Amino acid sequence: MTTLTPQKPATAKQAGGVPAPAAAPRNDGWHRLIDAVRESGQYATRSQAESVTRVVLSALGGHVVGDERVDLARALPEEAARAVASQIPVTRELTAAEFVDSVAARIEGATPATARWDVSSVLSVLPALVGDALITRVLAQLPPGYALLFGRAELSPA
Repeated sequence: MTTLTPQKPATAKQAGGVPAPAAAPRNDGWHRLIDAVRESGQYATRSQAESVTRVVLSALGGHVVGDERVDLARALPEEAARAVASQIPVTRELTAAEFVDSVAARIEGATPATARWDVSSVLSVLPALVGDALITRVLAQLPPGYALLFGRAELSPA
């Protein structure tokens, strides 16, 4: 009778004998997004960054429609895409200040100042994640004033 001994699975090696990185877990993009928001907003915990990210993306999801909404959802990690795509489109556009106030209303204890910080902490990391071209298209749908929330200067036509 032969006894089989379990062995460690072989790991692929890169040049130089260094093990290759393991395949990224399915939610790795979500974790990278949350880490970026946590760093951007200097949140004390991952849980705070995650909560703020969900609220801000949900609020944004109601304001982005059409192809831009579809493309944004496709470019985001699955968890973030659900937060955007699950929202019913709003019936009235909000100014950037009203958008921030709407986020403040969704976060317990938030003020307009802390909500602006939260919104900017989330939206300013999106260009690196989804690309500047898509953010430009999203901003074209939104009223003036949103560019600053995405970490961009907003120039007025002369």
